[in-house]
Amino acid sequence: MATETQESTQPAEAAASGGLPQFDFQWWPGQIVWFLIMFAVVLLFVRLFAAPRVGGGIEDREAKINGDIADARRLKDEAEAQAAAAAAETAQARAGAQRLGAEARAKAQAEIAARLAEEEAKLAEKAAVADARIAKARDAAMANVASIASDTAGAIVAKLTGRAASAAELASAKGS
Repeated sequence: MATETQESTQPAEAAASGGLPQFDFQWWPGQIVWFLIMFAVVLLFVRLFAAPRVGGGIEDREAKINGDIADARRLKDEAEAQAAAAAAETAQARAGAQRLGAEARAKAQAEIAARLAEEEAKLAEKAAVADARIAKARDAAMANVASIASDTAGAIVAKLTGRAASAAELASAKGS
């Protein structure tokens, strides 16, 4: 019995003397050794397994990002080339449209000039016909003017002198 009481009193003394065994200096050397062993195991695990996986993931991610950036640059260059080609096509189309417009304008002006010349020819023909009629009417009027002038001169002489002028006098007045 004496041994039983002695064993049962030791844990009670240990609990009463210092409290937690982690803080008891007699256990520290064993705890430090186990700490160093566990630290080395965790360090080896991280160095051999965890770090390469994380590093590989970072390298894979960096390679993917660089590939995506290269693809984006390539697509941007293609888009710029397509935009330049579209601008060139637009410029060619604009030049073609301007050329067609100029041709249409020239053709319209040629048609207008032809119609204008045709109308001027018609007007010149009508003017020539009208001039001929006017000349004919003038000649007819001039033929009548002599008789009208002789009649008028006879009437004036009769009025002024009170006697009628003879045909010979009127004919001599025409000649002078």
